[in-house]
This record gives sequence, structure tokens and C-alpha cells, in this order.
Amino acid sequence: MFMGTYYNSIDAKNRVIVPSRHRDKLGGSCVLTKGLDPCLVIYSVPDWEKQMEKIGELPESDPAIRAFIRHFCANAVECGFDRQGRIVVPQELKDYARIQKDLVTMGAMKKIEIWAKEIWETPDNEGKMDSDEFASALEKYNF
Repeated sequence: MFMGTYYNSIDAKNRVIVPSRHRDKLGGSCVLTKGLDPCLVIYSVPDWEKQMEKIGELPESDPAIRAFIRHFCANAVECGFDRQGRIVVPQELKDYARIQKDLVTMGAMKKIEIWAKEIWETPDNEGKMDSDEFASALEKYNF
């Protein structure tokens, strides 16, 4: 399980350091793709394969499912780590997440999210909820 928040940056060659605590759990490689929110997500290869199995069970006759598959898979890349623990972020993914320089990298259970710091810290960031919204969202799952 991934957890914790780290502040880092992307360099001029589009390389991002994945925190060592997370790298240890990822093994020698990972999968990087678009998140549902305006961020990037990193999965371990085994967790990515599990996601692909779940997605493979969805009905592709549904146009929304096809769009989701394209969103999730079309720009996914398998990444290896260099000696400094960095991965290269393709330009398309960097543009999608509106990444310029400063990042917020956080563990989110089975995945790692990479946010442009400017987006994460905006007051109207839709990825954040207040306490009442959390309670309401979890209540429908009997949590």
C-alpha cells in the first residue's frame, strides 16, 4: 500500500524522482498513465495487470467504456528507474497533468498520484473534499 505525501519537481529532461519508499514497493519498473483527475498515476506492474483484467471485463459495446479504456490505456507507459530513482514522463502525460516544475507526489493505496503543485493547491481542486463530503461519499458504501 502506498501512502504519504512528498514534494518534488520534474527536471528539464522530464524526469521525476519516485520517492524511495514507493520505489521499493514497485520493484524494478512501474506503469505511468493518466489519472481520472488532472494528475498522473503510477501502478506496480502486478497492480496494473489486475486493473487491466477488471477493465477487460467491462462491456466494450458501451461508448463510455470505450472512452474510459482509451483514456486509461492509450498513453500508459511502462517505466524503468534510473540510478537516481527517476522515471521519464512523456510529454503527452506532462501536458495532460499540466505539470510545469513543482510536484506533489502522494501514495493513494494501490497507486501513486503525481499532481502539479499549482493544481493540487488551488482552493477549488475538485480532487479534495471537506469532511461532510467525505462522510456523505463513504456513507453510501456503508463505511
